[in-house]
Amino acid sequence: MDATTGSTVRVTGLVRRFRAGTEPITAVDEVSLEIAAGSVVALTGPSGSGKSTLLHLVGAIEQADSGTVTVDDVEVTALRRAALARYRQRIGFVFQRYHLLPALTVLDNVIAPVLPRRGRVDPVGRARELLDAVGLAGRERSLPTQLSGGQQQRVAIARALMGEPRLLLADEPTGNLDSTTGGQILDLLLDLRDRHGMTILLATHERAIAARCDRLVRLGDGRIVEDVDLTDGEDPADTYDRVSRLRL
Repeated sequence: MDATTGSTVRVTGLVRRFRAGTEPITAVDEVSLEIAAGSVVALTGPSGSGKSTLLHLVGAIEQADSGTVTVDDVEVTALRRAALARYRQRIGFVFQRYHLLPALTVLDNVIAPVLPRRGRVDPVGRARELLDAVGLAGRERSLPTQLSGGQQQRVAIARALMGEPRLLLADEPTGNLDSTTGGQILDLLLDLRDRHGMTILLATHERAIAARCDRLVRLGDGRIVEDVDLTDGEDPADTYDRVSRLRL
């Protein structure tokens, strides 16, 4: 895998509203946030606080009602359809439910997102390299049902990396896993960041996961209610104690 440089992300005055019946709901309410290249930021907060919606807005899965999202020098919220599609191809997405295609092998699941594209990189060779990087060499011909939950999430991470993303968006990537496997998945993400420089924006409700990130941003009712730097060099146990006192 080639080394990459992480993306910078700037969110300014972002608003996203929904309607539930006749009642309007503001899922993201005037959020402004700057994320440094190569950092790992945990988005925390209770269900309905806006974590997933904010990730979807940064990834251009959903459209903002107002405000801007800028990734590197690209104002994502100003892009039109074709440019949005190209932008999404450059972002890595990892979700809680894996979203693997059950009829395809592990190798084919990893390759699937890049099949419509033409490039100079051999997709099969790159997919094998990524599966090796996530600890699944030798399982290329397995079906998703033959893998554990942690292994399926590793396949999903390899798939997310096929486009060599500078920005990885992960929505509760350890939510369906036990604490040991979840910790292993975070180990993998942090190792990939250290080796390849990606910026990672990670939604989680788990204190042990959030405590290992560089920064914790807590949302409540669609707004940022706390923004904590976790890179002050203190002992990891002290960081966990500090995070455990926060209302995630």
